[in-house]
Parts: sequence; C-alpha cells; structure tokens
Amino acid sequence: MAGIGVKLNKIYRRRSVIGSLYGFIYSTLVTIAPMLLVLGAVMLTQYLLGFASVGYAARKLFSCTVLYIFIFSYLIVSPVTPVLSKFLSDTLYEEREDDILPCFYMGLLITMILGCCLGVPFCLHEYFVGRVALYYVFTSFCGYQCLIIAVYSMSYLSISKDYKRISIIFFVGMAASVLLSLLFCHVLRMEETYSALLGLVLGFFIISVLEYGYIRRFFPENSGRYKLMLSYFLKDWKLIFINFFYVFGLYVHNFVFWTTDLRTVVVRSFVCTEPYDVATCIAMFTNIAASVIFISRVEMRFRSRYKAYTEAVIGGRWMDIETSKKRMFRQLSEELVNLVRLQFIVSVTVYFLAVVILPRVGYGGLTMEFYPCLAAAYFPLFVMYGSILFLYYFNDLTGALMTTSVFFFVTLVGSIIATHLPYLWGGLGLFAGSMAGFLVAYFRLRWLERNLDAHVFCKSHIFKRSKGLRPSGKVLDRREGIDETELVTEA
Repeated sequence: MAGIGVKLNKIYRRRSVIGSLYGFIYSTLVTIAPMLLVLGAVMLTQYLLGFASVGYAARKLFSCTVLYIFIFSYLIVSPVTPVLSKFLSDTLYEEREDDILPCFYMGLLITMILGCCLGVPFCLHEYFVGRVALYYVFTSFCGYQCLIIAVYSMSYLSISKDYKRISIIFFVGMAASVLLSLLFCHVLRMEETYSALLGLVLGFFIISVLEYGYIRRFFPENSGRYKLMLSYFLKDWKLIFINFFYVFGLYVHNFVFWTTDLRTVVVRSFVCTEPYDVATCIAMFTNIAASVIFISRVEMRFRSRYKAYTEAVIGGRWMDIETSKKRMFRQLSEELVNLVRLQFIVSVTVYFLAVVILPRVGYGGLTMEFYPCLAAAYFPLFVMYGSILFLYYFNDLTGALMTTSVFFFVTLVGSIIATHLPYLWGGLGLFAGSMAGFLVAYFRLRWLERNLDAHVFCKSHIFKRSKGLRPSGKVLDRREGIDETELVTEA
C-alpha cells in the first residue's frame, strides 16, 4: 500500500474536519471498497428480486452457495498470493518487468488447479447426492472460479498503485451483476435465486476480464520464463503457511460451529450455522475500521521512519543507524497504541449502535447472543494483523509464522471448548486465538528491537550458496625448506 501514503499526506495536511473525513473515506475506498461493493450488490439484488417471497429452501441454497464461494475462494488463493507478491517485489527491484506476466500465468494455473481439486468433488457431491440441478451446480462452480481469478488478480493490480481503478472495476462488475439479475428475472422470467446467482457470476466474470485487461496493459512484455517463480515456493515456503494459517484461522471457528446441533444442512451438501455466521459478519464490520486506520497511519508516519533507517543502514554512520532505529521503534509503539485507542472508540460506538438498531430490523435471538463475544474477538484480531505487517517490514517470516500458527491452533482448540459453553461465550475461541497471536507478535517485535542489528547485518552470506561437492580446505603447501635459487628466479 505504499502508493497511498503521498495522497493521504496531502489530504490530512489540510488539518480540518472535512479533510479528516475525506481521508477516512479515501482510505476505505482503497482498502475495503471491493468487499463492500460485493456485499452491497448481493443485498441489493435480494431486495430488488423480492427474496422475501421466495421459498425457504431456495433462499437457503442461494445463501449457502454464495457463502461457500466466498470462503473457499479466499482459502484457495491465500497460500499462493504472498509468495507471488514476494516474487513481484524482487522482480520490480531488479527491473525485470517482462517476467511478471509469466508469473501471473503460472500462479493463475496453480490457483485454478487447486480450486478444481477442492471444487469439483464438492460439486459432484452436490449434484449426485444433493440432487441439485446441473445448470445450478455448474453456474456456482463458474462463480467460484471467477472469484478466485478476481481475488488473485488483485495482487498484480496493487503494483500499479491505482487503487481507485480497482474499486471502479469492482463497481462496474457489481453494477452489471445487479442489472443482469433484474434482466434475467423480469425479462427472461428465470427463477429469482438463479437469476441472482447467474448475475453475480457474470459480475465476477466481468471483474476478472477487466482486471486481466488492465494487467496486460500495465505489463505488455512476456519473457516466456514461466518456471522462474516456482523456486520461490521452496525459498519462501514460510509465506505460504503464514497467510494460510491467518485466513484459515478467520474461518475455523465457523467450521467448528458447523459441527454443532445449531447447524443447518442444505441439500445434504452445504452446512452452516446461520446465527453464528451472521453474528461473525456483523462483528467483523464492527471492527473493520481498524484496518483503515492502521493503513492510513502507517503510510503517513511509520513508513518514513522505516525509510530513514534503511537509508542509514545503506550509507550512514553507526550513530545515524542507532538514532534512526530508536525513532523507528518509538514510532512503531506509538502506532500500535494509537491503533488500539482509536479502534476502541470506533468499536464501542458501532457496538452500541448495532445493539440498538439490529434487533429492530430482524437480527435478534441467537445472533445477538453470539455477537458481543465475537465483536470483542475481532478487536485484538485486527491489532494482531497490524503487528504481522510490522514483522513483514523487518522480513521476520519466522516471527510471522509463529504468530499465525499460534492464532490458528488456539482459535481451533478454543472454539471446540466454546461449543460446550453458553452461547454468550461462542466467540471465546476466536478471542483467545487473537489475543495469543497478538502477544506472540508483540513480544517478537520487542525481540527484534533488541536484536535488530544481528537480524539485519548477520543474515547475508559472503559467498553465494550452492549445492555440490565441498571444495578442499587446503590453502597452501607447507615446504620444509626453500631453495635460494628458486627465490632468485622468482624475483
């Protein structure tokens, strides 16, 4: 997100209420706007097509299909994108832009194959066991693959720093989705839920096509070296597990509750726990401002400190290195404290609004019983995510892997325990996992502060590492005597 720092500095330089509000809106636009647009399009489509009058079974099949498309597409893309991002950053640093397009094709092939490995067996089960119509199953599978392509392509679009264009692409796709759904339902007289599903799938397809076209425009050259990026999966294997554990940890507590007596089984294929899933979504939006606040402040403040430190390491004095390091970690601590303070104010405000408003619009009962603990759980989760990004700044993949793995396993075990507790404590597993992950990241950052010199200056190798036979350790031949004639001759 390095491209929005300059823009945010210009916005906040006005030092006015309107400027601050505009800065917050701009930060939201470049961070979470695509997700908000998709969710808004789905809700608007349901309202315009009159889903309230549709049968319960059809509505449930549609909602579970959309839910599974979103969850498992993100799970499939999560192990691949961080490795490819590392490859892209190295490629751009070495000015080898012609290798980016082969990387895009190879990574896309890998994600599509992984998606088929997970999606094809499920779709076959849905068709043969669940007795769902073949056209419905095929459409949902196409939407699943299109969303994988759209999410995967966003990693490459972020290189261009044109985040407004990304939001515009999603806006065009979702606007087309709503309009096509209305066309299929009211003009072609298709069934409401299938019209909504087909329109959403075509919206994802339009987004994927527009993203691909923009990538081809931004990186027109192709070196043809398709296997070049495969070595990064071995060299940076920690990145695979870091992102996978984090994304899997976001959903594992839902998976655990899908095994309880509260679960609903649809067409003997889909499983969900609607009260817990809805409460999870509301709790996430209660704390979503944390990511916006974090990106805004880090781009404006911490990045300049980090840049000053790296410049001092490259060509500064030892005194300059120590001074810039102290300033950088002081700024890091301030950003974490400010993130917690601001997020606490926003979360408490949104929480009280949700408690008052949501029961009046139909969200009550078990949903509101699960909600308080889940809202408290997402608070440290987003703070933990900010700490992981700081670890990325220092290239501490070991610390990031420790954080996300602890987060995942504690969330899993805690959620299993929470299923035996009253519903009020349903989000206890996610809260425990988020707190444990944040503590690991925090103490790892403190460890880095004490050992940053060794971490920076003692990680490289004088000679290039390679595999093969070890060279001889003999440096010279020891001679018993020296012939004086040889010395005269050599002279």
